[in-house]
This record gives sequence, structure tokens and C-alpha cells, in this order.
Amino acid sequence: MSDVFAPWQQRAYDQTVAALDAGRLGHGLLLCGPAGMGKRAVALKLAEHVLNYGVETAGRQRNAQLIAAGTHPDLQLTSFIPNKSGDKLRTEIVIEQIREISQKLALTPQYGVAQVVIVDPADAINRSACNALLKTLEEPSPGRYLWLVSADSARLPQTIRSRCQRLEFRLPPREEALAWLQGKGYTETVAREALEAARGHPALADQWLQGEGMALRRQVASELEQLLAGKLGSVELAQRWTADGHADLRLRHAADLALKKAADGLTDPARLNKLAAWFDAANRTRDLLRTTVRADLAVVELLLAWGAANQVQSKGTIR
Repeated sequence: MSDVFAPWQQRAYDQTVAALDAGRLGHGLLLCGPAGMGKRAVALKLAEHVLNYGVETAGRQRNAQLIAAGTHPDLQLTSFIPNKSGDKLRTEIVIEQIREISQKLALTPQYGVAQVVIVDPADAINRSACNALLKTLEEPSPGRYLWLVSADSARLPQTIRSRCQRLEFRLPPREEALAWLQGKGYTETVAREALEAARGHPALADQWLQGEGMALRRQVASELEQLLAGKLGSVELAQRWTADGHADLRLRHAADLALKKAADGLTDPARLNKLAAWFDAANRTRDLLRTTVRADLAVVELLLAWGAANQVQSKGTIR
């Protein structure tokens, strides 16, 4: 676990440590905000702080090593577990896991005076498990902490949210995000392009620059223009987009590019509305790809509508 936080992570950490040390933080904490903002890393560092209460230097070193190895007896990280057949992970956090949390928090800490349970992603807790979790939140014990990490906290029942203090992670100011990206070695031009593509999300911009994300975005833009020009067919392009596991990211980029086109063409309301509708359709297609639908057929239907979405009504031409 890295001790080096991005500025927005450091602010969240410092704010919560101050509340912890002043006795202003209760049993339940909801760490929420966009995915990729480092919520789990902050939660783990906060757990280290809590587990070090009353512990001398040698014990602190041991705690840090055990937390980094994922073997600290007073820290439990609850996430997806294998299904009954063991061939893949579940897509929900189930009631058996929440019962284990209750049992864990009922035990005496093995080291120090505290225990911490981190549930990530908390928005994947199913309904029956939420009911069991509510009971645990309603019966706190001293030195026991239950922290929920969520990128979509609205999916959690209000009864759960109302019993947790919130630590909200927000996208940082654009200039701070830009400075952070430049600090990682990117030029200002490259960093600005990626940050704009990621809608101000610095960690996502960094991920795309380190991987294929930005190159894929440029490729998608080129292919959509080729589609309009008749140099590529919808079927051929749909097969290309769904052949290598990057279909979801391609559709995300395509949706964003449609939105950008709409913003650039504000003087043509009819075209703006069509592009906005295509943006919605692209995101619905992304959701479809998570089902058993045949991916290339779903994408073909979307691409066939691209020409109509770009039609300029006043001239009857395609841009």
C-alpha cells in the first residue's frame, strides 16, 4: 500500500483522521464518490491509523506489514467471493458475508484496542444482506468500525446511508488535476487532452494514458468518421469493436464523442437532439453488453443510427 496520496486523497484522509482523533467519527462510515478516486486506499490507511491506537513503534511496524499483506487479524476486507461452483466471482455481496462481519466485530481485538471491517463495493450488497448489515450498524461496540466503500451510494438503502457518516470524494479542481498529471511526467497538452476525455477525472485520465484508452479514443473517432464517409460498413465496424474485449470502452468513447459533436453544433437544434439521443442509445448498448445479448448485433444497430444522428436537416447532408 503506497503512502503517497494524490492531493484529493490526502484531504479526505486528513479530514477523517482529525474527526477520529477528536472522537467525532462514529461506528459507520460511508466513503463515496466516483470510481477510481482511491477510496479503498484511503480506507486502508485510515484502518492503519485506527489499529495503531495505543500501539508502540514495533507494533506499528508489524501492523503496517500485516495490512500490506492482507493478513491483519483485526482488519477484514469484504468483497466479492467465488460462487458455489468456484469458477467465477459472485456479482453481489451476500448475507453470509455480512453475518461473518457481525461475528468478527463481536470478537476481542487480537492486537491493540480496535477492529475495522471495510466493505467494497458496498453498493453490491444484496437486499437480504443489507437488512443484516443494518442490525450491525444499529448495535455498535466501542472500538469497532464498519466502513462502506461505494461508487454508487444511491443504490444503498436510505436506512443504511442514514446510519453512516459520509466521507465524499469529489473530482478535484481542473488545475489541480492537471498539475497532478504533469507531475507524473505527461506534457501539459497530453494531460489536458486526457483530462477532457475523462471529464475531469484525473485517475481515469492517467489510466488511459498508461494503457490504450486514449489511443482507442482516437481510433474510435477516426472510425466513426470513416463510417459517415462510407469507407467502413456498420457490420464490419461492429465486429471490430466487439472482437477484443474493449467494446465497453469503445462505446464509452463513442458516446462522449457524440456529446462533444452535439455541443459543437448548438446552432442546429435538430442535430443536437439526434446526437443526444444517440448518446443515450450508446450507453444503453453498453448496458446490453453485460447481458447475454450478442454483442456485435447490438453494436450494429447502434452504428446504423450514426448516420441519421449526424444528418444536418437544413441541408440534407451528412457531416
